[in-house]
Amino acid sequence: MEKEEENKDHKEEQISLKEVLMERATEDEAPASAKFTLKKVLGGDILSTETLRNQIWVILLVVVFMIAYIANRYSIQKDLLEIDRLNTRLQDAKYKALSSSSKLTEISRESHVLDMLKDNKDSVLKIPSQPPYIINVPGE
Repeated sequence: MEKEEENKDHKEEQISLKEVLMERATEDEAPASAKFTLKKVLGGDILSTETLRNQIWVILLVVVFMIAYIANRYSIQKDLLEIDRLNTRLQDAKYKALSSSSKLTEISRESHVLDMLKDNKDSVLKIPSQPPYIINVPGE
């Protein structure tokens, strides 16, 4: 007799467990209440299928904005690296120009030119012994 009662209790448990599983497995969800409380948000009720279905366009919009933000940031970082590289090249070019200008000034200095003329025996140019004349033209 006890076995019959145990079997009966066991069958009732199976039936009730079956009913509970069937109830939870259905796609129809209980309608979400209009109020979102902190308990519902933290409990995950906000992620219900109906809520997600209603807000799919907002979610897609947020995803598109996030992708655009990330792509823009990547593009800006690439541009900043290019700017740094070009600034380095510009600095090198400025130093080269300064160095070339310094060498040209050194070579074209009068004392250096006179030394070159003295060393070059073929040159017909000589250092003037008299100062240059100033010619005054009347009427001009």
